[in-house]
Amino acid sequence: MKNKSQMKIQQMAFMLIAVTLFFVLVGMLVLVWKFSDLRETATALEEKEAMLLITKLANSPEFSCGRAFDYGGSACIDADKVMMLKENIGKYPGFWGVKNIEIRKIYPEGEEICSLGNYPNCNIIRVKGDEISGNYISNFVALCRKELYEGDVYDKCELAKLMVSYEEQ
Repeated sequence: MKNKSQMKIQQMAFMLIAVTLFFVLVGMLVLVWKFSDLRETATALEEKEAMLLITKLANSPEFSCGRAFDYGGSACIDADKVMMLKENIGKYPGFWGVKNIEIRKIYPEGEEICSLGNYPNCNIIRVKGDEISGNYISNFVALCRKELYEGDVYDKCELAKLMVSYEEQ
């Protein structure tokens, strides 16, 4: 009789351990399933933040045309301001929180990088960082500048693409 009751106690102990292990494993599977898309969610949030940043950049005082071109619309970038900002970008470390910022003219196509020496006869203005690679978001903008033609100053606007790359988490 004594051995039989000891056997029942051992069976009960093993069953309690088995049930506990079962629920621990189920809990771990639920946690793995819940956190499996965490990386994708973080990447999607980074992408959304970069897209919002493009709109913010195009309308920021450092980039926007403002009233200088009587162009009150959004997504107008003053190329002259951007070139001066490009030369002084070292004063803004980590200001925008992105890896690279680049403005690329759509037409005429080319790969000539802008500097003060060849501006405005160039196609790519690298405001921050090096060449755009990896994850980036882009949006079309009007790239405007003042130009002199036969003694008259006029506003010249071209279609460009504002590209922002960000670090993937």
